[in-house]
Amino acid sequence: MERVLPGQPNPLGATWDGSGVNFALYSANATRVELCLFDPSGRRELMRIAMPEQTHEVWHGYLPDIRPGQLYGYRVHGPYAPEEGHRFNPNKLLIDPYAKSLHGDILWHDACFGYRVGSPREDLSFDRRDSARVVPKCIVIDPAYTWGEDILPRRPWAETIIYEAHVKGMSARHPDVPPAFRGTFAGLANPKIVEHLSKLGVTAIELLPVHSLVNDRMLAARGLTNYWGYNTLCFHAPAMRYISPGRGIEEFKFMVKRLHEANIEVILDVVYNHTAEGNQLGPTLSFRGIDNANYYLLAEDRRYYFDTTGCGNTMNLKNGRVMQLVTDSLRYWIEDCHVDGFRFDLATALGREYDQFDPSSIFFDTLAQDPLLQSVKLIAEPWDIGPNGYQLGNFPPGWAEWNGKYRDSVRNYWRAEQGSLSDMGTSLLGSANEFDHRGRRTWASINFVTAHDGFTLADLWSYDSKHNDANLESNRDGHNDNRSWNCGVEGTTDDPEIRKLRNRLRRAVITTLLISHGVPMILAGDEFGRSQGGNNNSYCQDNEINWLDWSDTADHEFSQFVQGLITLRQKHSLLRSAKFRHSQPVGGDGLLDAVWFRMDGARMQEGDWHNGDEPRIALMLSAQGERSLIIVLNPSADEAHFSFLEIAQGIRWRCLVDSGGGVIEPDELVLIGGQTLTVAGRTALLFEGEEIVN
Repeated sequence: MERVLPGQPNPLGATWDGSGVNFALYSANATRVELCLFDPSGRRELMRIAMPEQTHEVWHGYLPDIRPGQLYGYRVHGPYAPEEGHRFNPNKLLIDPYAKSLHGDILWHDACFGYRVGSPREDLSFDRRDSARVVPKCIVIDPAYTWGEDILPRRPWAETIIYEAHVKGMSARHPDVPPAFRGTFAGLANPKIVEHLSKLGVTAIELLPVHSLVNDRMLAARGLTNYWGYNTLCFHAPAMRYISPGRGIEEFKFMVKRLHEANIEVILDVVYNHTAEGNQLGPTLSFRGIDNANYYLLAEDRRYYFDTTGCGNTMNLKNGRVMQLVTDSLRYWIEDCHVDGFRFDLATALGREYDQFDPSSIFFDTLAQDPLLQSVKLIAEPWDIGPNGYQLGNFPPGWAEWNGKYRDSVRNYWRAEQGSLSDMGTSLLGSANEFDHRGRRTWASINFVTAHDGFTLADLWSYDSKHNDANLESNRDGHNDNRSWNCGVEGTTDDPEIRKLRNRLRRAVITTLLISHGVPMILAGDEFGRSQGGNNNSYCQDNEINWLDWSDTADHEFSQFVQGLITLRQKHSLLRSAKFRHSQPVGGDGLLDAVWFRMDGARMQEGDWHNGDEPRIALMLSAQGERSLIIVLNPSADEAHFSFLEIAQGIRWRCLVDSGGGVIEPDELVLIGGQTLTVAGRTALLFEGEEIVN
């Protein structure tokens, strides 16, 4: 029998202090908590130890003979009364919400559920089968790691360029990554991959969820995988699928350190809005069995969950201990793992007081008063499926937000949709209509045209409709509103004219993204022309649909074009302006910070923005002491003639970008103010002005 001392209620979780391990678990409604210790295989339960003390609803004990590497779990006793919101079942081994590492994967079996699957009134029944043999075990870890001189990049928002990626997708097919490391944190840290990111010019990599997750039973039965990872369960532990055999959290830290050495920040996509336990018919793996009534928001009929996430449940951040779990998780990834920021999945759900979103909610106020959490980048996915779920622009100062309206505006514009001009103009200057309030800056807008959820950039111009048959849901899943265009042929084609048109549109879109005010986000693989074969919901495809192709078949020419655009963006501060531009004077020479022009060289008037027959436009950006820039956009198929500005007489305009030709800084394209420029169809141009010295 292990020696057991009272221990301390803080910190929560299993904490190795160099002499022993303190265990602490929050449960307000439990009547008894047992700590279960397992052998190294996780198959044999060695003993159960009743937690000797309870302090302020925290059950705790100290075991001086336990060492790092010990496998454990909990059994929690209490009422099984679903009608009251209680679902305690000590027959179910439970994962510690604060576990920092897990052993094994879930082996789906009816024993994973607290009720008798298939019985009448299922969720009100009680299942007595032991689940220990089919659920993961927690591991006590030694958190020590030698960081050396790791320096956090702390890149300013105005310089930030985000690359959204999946850990496995980055290295699964990379020829220079040893097979044992492909798909892991070590694979992502491979010098060749880091070199590519650095050479491309991105400043931050935003990783799809890396927290421990559960592979849905439905997907497992179909032979599929929850590849994206938005089905997390343990907010402190990395998913073991991304860790090489025999290694632990130190591999994640190694990856962060290598990326920091390249001056690249690491942003984690985190899921705190719901857990993998699902609705009332979901498994009992952790929170449900520890204290269901406190960890989750329950409906008026307390057998059910108040679900604003579409995933069966919503975390109860109104409970102080649940809020503490989230903030402790964030602090852990910052302090122990040196993470630089977070993107919050379905962030509207985190800011709800049940059915109402509140930018002054407990969640936002808690993060706002914490100096550590305010020191990193915070990004919201500003929607959920609850009432008034789309809250773009309504998050508090200090937050950036995924701008879905930017995505739709750019797609509509380059498809030459009627009425798309006004939204495109707003998007180019940072979406001031959404974000210019409460002292917010242009970087509040995370601009993207493609992301993990939806078509890739290549597929955007290759498919009119989704092709999700591989998901085995009869193509019913995924969005139907893709705002895409196949350029005349659905899918791949050998037609040289269609291929040329698709490449032209890709270049126009990526140019628009990288010259817009706000923070650009690029989807991993878009720089290579990656296709998912028209699958716009590839969440369950752990295969070449999602893995980056690093071979010679990749579009390296387009990658070089993207690299050139990023270099120009970082060079020209006018493209990275943090302040919104509203055609205000910049000095005493009559210049304005932003001026819009028609193709005839006249300034845009209010009615021009709603002229559906003329989508072509030009924008001049100016700032005191800097050379002005002119952006010219022509989304139509026909060429246009742009009369270079009378206000720009005496200025020589040098072309920096010609998306139509795929050229960065072409030497031959130089014009003088007052001349006329022929703008090819479906082309974005960028010019820099300089005074002519006689």
